[in-house]
Amino acid sequence: MNITEQIEDLIECKASDFEISKLFKNYITTYKSSLPELFEKNQGKDFLVKHTKSLDKIIDLMYKTVLRQMFGTYLPMRSSIPIAVIALGSYGREQLCVHSDIDLMLVFEASEGYNTDAILEKLLYLAWDAGLKLGHRVHEVKDLLKASREDITIRTALMESRLITGSTFTWHATQRQLNIIRHDDPKKFIIAKIEEANIRRKKYPFSMQPNIKEGTGGMRDSQLLYWIANTIYGLDSIKELSGTLFSDESYRQYRMALELLFRVRSALHLITDRQQDQLILEHMPQLTKMLGFQDDTKMSRSVLEALWRINNFSQIFLTKMVRPYFYKSDLFAVYKSARLQKGFYAIDGQIFATYSQSPQPINQLLELLLDLEDKPWTFDPSFLSKFTYAQIKHPFNVKTYTLLRRLFQREHLYSFLQLFYDAGILHQLITPFKKVLFLPQFDGYHQFPVVLHSIKCVEALENIREPFIQELYTSLSAKEKLLLKIVVLLHDSGKGRKQDHSDVGVKLIGVFAKKLKLTESEQKTAALLVKHHILMSTVAFRENIHNEKTLYKFMSNVQGAENLKLLYILTYADINGVGPGTFSSFSSKLLKELYFEALDISEQSLRITDAAKRLIIERRIQKLAAYKALPKMVQKKTLMIESNLFFFKNTPEEIINIARISRDIKTFTYTMKMENGLSIEIMRKVPLNLSYLLGKLNYMDIISMEVFTLFDNIKYFKIDFLQAPSSDLYESIREIIEDSFDMSLSISLEHPVIHHQEISIDCEHSKAYAALAVHTANQRGLLAFIVKCLDDADMHIATAKIDTTKKRARDHFLIEKEAHMCDNSKQLITLLTKGKN
Repeated sequence: MNITEQIEDLIECKASDFEISKLFKNYITTYKSSLPELFEKNQGKDFLVKHTKSLDKIIDLMYKTVLRQMFGTYLPMRSSIPIAVIALGSYGREQLCVHSDIDLMLVFEASEGYNTDAILEKLLYLAWDAGLKLGHRVHEVKDLLKASREDITIRTALMESRLITGSTFTWHATQRQLNIIRHDDPKKFIIAKIEEANIRRKKYPFSMQPNIKEGTGGMRDSQLLYWIANTIYGLDSIKELSGTLFSDESYRQYRMALELLFRVRSALHLITDRQQDQLILEHMPQLTKMLGFQDDTKMSRSVLEALWRINNFSQIFLTKMVRPYFYKSDLFAVYKSARLQKGFYAIDGQIFATYSQSPQPINQLLELLLDLEDKPWTFDPSFLSKFTYAQIKHPFNVKTYTLLRRLFQREHLYSFLQLFYDAGILHQLITPFKKVLFLPQFDGYHQFPVVLHSIKCVEALENIREPFIQELYTSLSAKEKLLLKIVVLLHDSGKGRKQDHSDVGVKLIGVFAKKLKLTESEQKTAALLVKHHILMSTVAFRENIHNEKTLYKFMSNVQGAENLKLLYILTYADINGVGPGTFSSFSSKLLKELYFEALDISEQSLRITDAAKRLIIERRIQKLAAYKALPKMVQKKTLMIESNLFFFKNTPEEIINIARISRDIKTFTYTMKMENGLSIEIMRKVPLNLSYLLGKLNYMDIISMEVFTLFDNIKYFKIDFLQAPSSDLYESIREIIEDSFDMSLSISLEHPVIHHQEISIDCEHSKAYAALAVHTANQRGLLAFIVKCLDDADMHIATAKIDTTKKRARDHFLIEKEAHMCDNSKQLITLLTKGKN
């Protein structure tokens, strides 16, 4: 038994309103549960139309039921009852989404013969009790004009009226009123709708998680286009303007974009089981599957492109409709002095164009931009249309690249880049953008797709709010500003590939920079900046910026103070281009500190070169299976070892082995080797009485000694002796080593002769270390004596490098500054020289 027969049975049995509404509610629930299956078969506008028609049948059946209940067997012809049930808004357009409000207007004409109030009240209660989400209005036909004047929203809804059921006579009377409303001060209505749209678009700007309905390029923009066309031309569909206002191809692409939004919005409603109009990240996997896209990125990219297309189409052709309607005569007749050239005008900082001109070559349009004063400009949609439909031919000739270079040389480039993007030609002019157009960035950090982020970075560069960074930027030469602006725009152009985007970006900017006639040196700088464009923020926010190893490693990549300045400004622009509020006072402080810390050491080219050399060794170590077998924490600590010399003196395999042994040390461990002389390796966590050890073994000549601080308070010592002792001394040497961990032991040492001029102390060697060099005659017990003097002065060796020949000793030490070496340097010299001059 179908629902109509069931209702009839309930009415015959005098069933209560509750029982009838319950039957409708169950029917509606069953229908809603079938919507996912319907969506699989019919997506886009087709799905919305079928859903709308189904609701029409339900509401029509409700109205019949109410009339049957109230009139019984004396039911008059439906056209005789002066009531019309009318669909409004998206329901009227047959675009009603699954969980959108069902906007109804119940229109009646007063008649003493019918109790219309009772009929309408009973219909509304039945719909509410059955679970329909109604938005409703009740009006007498003669009051419609008055109601439309009270609220622009009411007038807008009335424009999309559609009869569902009821009296055709009442509907015809309603249509006559609607025609009157359409001609009622239409200019005021158009202005109000455009102002309303501007407010809405600012509230819902273009983003990676767009509002499909209200956002820029969303369904509201499409509806605005219809409302204005209906007001001006009285059309039921903007399709009727195809071939006159816009081309068939433009309309076809616009309709395809709108169709995708219909699909996306319906899918969102079905997935969330509520009115969800924002495309947020958590829903994308399910949405991708429902819509049949290969992955989330492709789905999101298609949506962003659709929003762009609707925005572009609606802005251009809305203006094209409105301008002649508002200005029957030539708009620009009063602005003759503002004429730039035929068909183009500059008025109050905005560029306008006539719509009558045919598409122009891109070079001609670029020359027009270059003739403008170098300041920020805004562009009317009429001017936007000239770039949207410009004649662009590839490959570009030399003149085009010359014009682009001149654009980059301007102080204010941002507004032009935004114009190119809005016109859909940015990727044609700046070819590195071809593969990242509309590419989203779902990294939890960026707020805009790649290309929009890049444009906003240029905007940030041209509007620097940090006084110190602005001073740095102002100090740049014109060529440096050109180079930097290109880098800021293209730093992320390599995204969307499997390869690291910085590496891809290096290749892309290399080709583009060459076409813009940058020198080889400038091309190398541009490549370096793109390669390391996230380096400064990574180091500043994640690493110890006061650690020398960090700074030298950083500067080994940056390669100089000039590059550091450019990278600092680039980093500022990059962070600000992410979105409002991203660049905080905290991030500003860290970046500035890193800049000055790195600037301090930028002239120490030798140590920077060492840092670069060390990076190569680190990469070799990281590739070895033995390194990968180490615990992650040990891996990290190994690469954090301060001394570059440690990495230069040992092979990658030796370094890994030392790290592996060190992780298990509780007190100390040592090894002895007797091959071509004695070699002692010690790794200790407890203090080592080094002067005692060296003093006890001073009967042998030391040819080298290395001291390195590892990690977890572990120090590594390697002492090489020229002689190989006889085997019977092996155990005694072992005992000396083990006794050397008794800090109470001491030994009387001879006082070698060291002159004052043979000692040099560099307190500015680095922030953490001072350098001590002793170049003197080679003497028995010299090294043990120097170490004892350092111990007596309470100075701690971080690294030692001993170079001894038969006649001369060249001993170098790095001493921790925490031991106040520089404050006590005179005391140390006195100890070493025993007061000798």
